[in-house]
Amino acid sequence: MDPITNAEKPRKYLELKPGRTNILGILRVLSSHDYTEDCKDFIESKEEIMAEQRWVVFASILAQKLLQYIDKPLSLLGLGLEMCLNILCNATNFHTFFFRDSRVDLDKKVEPGTKKYFASLSAMASKLAYENDHYIKNIVENTWKMEFLGLYSFWDERYEGDTTQAFLFRDSEVITVAFRGTEPFNAKDWMTDCDISWCKLPNIRGRVHCGFVKALGLLATDNHQTKPQRAYATITQLLRSHHATRLVVTGHSLGGALAVLFATGLVMHSEDELVERLEGVYTFGQPRVGDARFGEFMEERFRVWDVEYYRFVYNYDIVPRLPFDTNALMFRHFGRCIYINSLYEAKIVEEEPLKNYFDLGSMVTKRVDAMWEVVRSFLLPRMFGPDYKEGFVLLMFRMSGLLFPDLPDHGLQDYINATRLATY
Repeated sequence: MDPITNAEKPRKYLELKPGRTNILGILRVLSSHDYTEDCKDFIESKEEIMAEQRWVVFASILAQKLLQYIDKPLSLLGLGLEMCLNILCNATNFHTFFFRDSRVDLDKKVEPGTKKYFASLSAMASKLAYENDHYIKNIVENTWKMEFLGLYSFWDERYEGDTTQAFLFRDSEVITVAFRGTEPFNAKDWMTDCDISWCKLPNIRGRVHCGFVKALGLLATDNHQTKPQRAYATITQLLRSHHATRLVVTGHSLGGALAVLFATGLVMHSEDELVERLEGVYTFGQPRVGDARFGEFMEERFRVWDVEYYRFVYNYDIVPRLPFDTNALMFRHFGRCIYINSLYEAKIVEEEPLKNYFDLGSMVTKRVDAMWEVVRSFLLPRMFGPDYKEGFVLLMFRMSGLLFPDLPDHGLQDYINATRLATY
């Protein structure tokens, strides 16, 4: 089935449109007596907005507007840095250089076909998703000895650009779909992360994050004559044409959110044949994508279809704790959370500690952990071999964790280490 059209737009939704206002307009959210009426040009809602949501709506749309202002300068900065790094360090892109994880080989200690194998493979695929098509194709075919099915850029209606990316590859009878996460110098990706817009989808209970839904193309309007390709429709069509017995969907950060919603789309459109082949969904540092009712519904569907859903959260990574789980926002995680601490000890929990990140009592422990992670950088290669060696840039990045503990913890380096060293 194709994504829903404009005529089938959800009857209940909240959509923030920062492109339709300026900073002075955004201030009306706080100053207006009836801001839902006075701000209706950039806040569209088909359900009453609670009074306690005012500050949350203000913060979200202000953050998006500021990111919109720096979109082009940020993109140019990233392009310039990437060019310099390619010349000086032969790095494939800024993300790879910044986190300096040069590993491309899969974990040879894990038996193929097991849950840990799929988790390890998914973590590596999520890292690879940040690279260019030639690099991905080379690693998949020549290092992993698998079949590369293509890297695709998909249309994101909200920003009217090809900002959603994913690649597919096949290993024997398993096809993996890996969504790219948030690019450090792509303001549109960060705007999606900051957005709190929500909507209700047909055949799905609860509310889901509208920004992620649009990035995936589940709310296609087909207003463009060329009908640009959208992630959900294109990928499902590709999967139907490849008769693999099993499917795995994965992603890091924003990519993790898209992976979960891709599985949601299969349920929404009654793609029973594809859902039956879905082996598992593996996400790393994934933000929240829906409310409690949505989570309960998807848990029920996953149980019915025997779909494994593993949500990995490393230490104090802030992204899995966004959007905040409050009465005003109502976003909430679901499924099995594999929480990994700084010793790479894994524990299966319902919710990661410090679910909304901010806690005065943890200010000291976060920085103690950050210091330990710096020391650990020197110990890991001595204990487990050169694959765990961390470069100078990553070491400096870890040291920044003494001020901002959440930033280094979001890197894929620790998630890959966890899939190899932790027991779960």
